[in-house]
Amino acid sequence: MRMSRRDFMISLSATGAALSVAACSSSGGGGSAVRFGYIADYNGASLLAIAEERGLWKKHGLTAEPKVFVNGPVQIQALRTGNLDYGYIGPGALWLPASGKATIVAIDTLTYADRVIARPGIDSIQGLRGKKVGVPEGTSGEMALNLALQKAGMTMKDISKVVMDAPTVVSAFASGQIDGAGIWYPLIDTIKEKVPGMKEVASTEDLPGSSFPTAFVSAAKAKPERDQKVVKVLQEANDWRAAHSKESIALAAKLLKADEAKVAADAKHVKTMTTAELVARTKDGTVEKWLDGMSSFFVRTGQLPKSPDSSTFYAGDLYTKAAAR
Repeated sequence: MRMSRRDFMISLSATGAALSVAACSSSGGGGSAVRFGYIADYNGASLLAIAEERGLWKKHGLTAEPKVFVNGPVQIQALRTGNLDYGYIGPGALWLPASGKATIVAIDTLTYADRVIARPGIDSIQGLRGKKVGVPEGTSGEMALNLALQKAGMTMKDISKVVMDAPTVVSAFASGQIDGAGIWYPLIDTIKEKVPGMKEVASTEDLPGSSFPTAFVSAAKAKPERDQKVVKVLQEANDWRAAHSKESIALAAKLLKADEAKVAADAKHVKTMTTAELVARTKDGTVEKWLDGMSSFFVRTGQLPKSPDSSTFYAGDLYTKAAAR
């Protein structure tokens, strides 16, 4: 079965290095500790970096233990095994909360950072027919690949799909082991440095009217009091990010131990929104439409058997109530 195969893949990843790689603990002393996962990009790191720098965890009676992961599915597996309290996922992993494996407690951004890339000499998605294409399964990289294939009238059967984690995609592409990949920025910048003639043959930016939300998730079983505090921290950090773009990039770069210019380039693929905007879009059904659109896509790819009501996996009431505190 497709789901069991994916769960097996995720379990293998979760037992690897991703679970053990952790950033330094935040503001020590006092308060309930939360273990918070993130991916090493601007979307995943910026709010955690801001919350630490601005003392927001302490303000709301919490401390945070940030842990870096290679993708969203690994974080959700960690939530399910009790090794993590909250995490960050990109749009390609939204099929997991939609299938009941986690709860979305906050929308983060809309992202357009995902691409299908190909080796020099391959100029279109059709040029990847029959060739090896690396992809981190269950992620936004796979989402971008599926969308590109559908747009070209192709399916996964038209390529030789090679499942690998994101860092392996980078090294495999650079060494010529694969011909293409479904992957995202900022990793693509690293690939460009290694393979200057690399081609972007498909992009989520080329799909007018499409929205690709990123999100923060918790375990499916809610802890309402703690959830509301955590969401409030994220909301305050989010509003500071909206008002201080340059400073937010600098703080994210510090957490990621990355070049500030590269983080700034990554941030260009992101649409941020204020908390007030996200509350309004929750209340008027816009967020529901974003999530419904993603669920419908995952039904087409076979990752979901049917499209669920977004209220079953997005805690919109929690988000709006936290904003009103």
